[in-house]
Amino acid sequence: MAINRFLFASVFVCCLVATCDGIVSFNSLKPTLTVTATHKEGVLKAGVDNVTVTWMLDPSVPAGTDSSYKMIKVKLCYAPISQVDRGWRKTKDDLSKDKTCSHKIVAKPYVAGGGVATATWTVQRDVPTAKYFVRAYAHDAADMEVAYGQTTSADKKTNLFDVEAVTGRHVSLDIASICFSAFSVVSLFGFFFLERRKTKIAEAK
Repeated sequence: MAINRFLFASVFVCCLVATCDGIVSFNSLKPTLTVTATHKEGVLKAGVDNVTVTWMLDPSVPAGTDSSYKMIKVKLCYAPISQVDRGWRKTKDDLSKDKTCSHKIVAKPYVAGGGVATATWTVQRDVPTAKYFVRAYAHDAADMEVAYGQTTSADKKTNLFDVEAVTGRHVSLDIASICFSAFSVVSLFGFFFLERRKTKIAEAK
């Protein structure tokens, strides 16, 4: 009996410490936000293309669910397929350690009463090539996550989109490189031809 009490007390203290430290478990959050993302068809190019995100309170949730919502923070998140063998993108239940949503899109005050909010974001140049979805977190007055919504399913396999990273190369540079290579080859053959001709002339003398 004493052991059971000790274990119960230990669990209680751990939970209390976690709460005081501001640790938020993703699994403890309710998906109360409806989030959609619209963009062009096909692969989006970093630094060029836009994503328009819209969010609102899910109409099916009970009234008053959003009473603590103060701020909405929208993030770009890696799909599971783009997290494989990449520890720096790993998903963890502790949101302070979670790397799923590493790219910030926008933060806006929450529109109470089920109001619709929207934001258009240009994919940043530092966004790497991968498959993504969008997630929005509702934060309370203490800036702690209290709810969320996302553009994909719970298993994060639907409504994904691709982003192509900036390569650092431009078409003009590629053309210049090709021209230089071609010139080098022509010059090599030219020098070879001249040397052969000089050799033949010398032999003729």
